[in-house]
Amino acid sequence: MTLEHLSQQGIARRYSYDDGEVIAADFGTADVSVDVLDDVAIVVVAHDGEQTQSEVELPAGEAQAFINNGVLTIEVRR
Repeated sequence: MTLEHLSQQGIARRYSYDDGEVIAADFGTADVSVDVLDDVAIVVVAHDGEQTQSEVELPAGEAQAFINNGVLTIEVRR
C-alpha cells in the first residue's frame, strides 16, 4: 500500500531522516490497531461500523509502531 492510500483513510505523512523514517497517520476517532512484521505493517481501521485492513510496505530496518489518541506512528531505524 502506498502512503497515498493510507491518506485516504486519514491524514498521513512520511518523514525521512539520516537514521531512518517516520510514518504518521491521524485517524481521528476511528479504532486503529497495527501489527508490524519484518517489512510490512498491517493496519486495521474500524470506523462507523466498517472495518478496513491495509498493508503498508516499510523500508528495511527495525520498525516500531505506536498509537496515541488516534495517531499512528511507525518509526523505522536503519
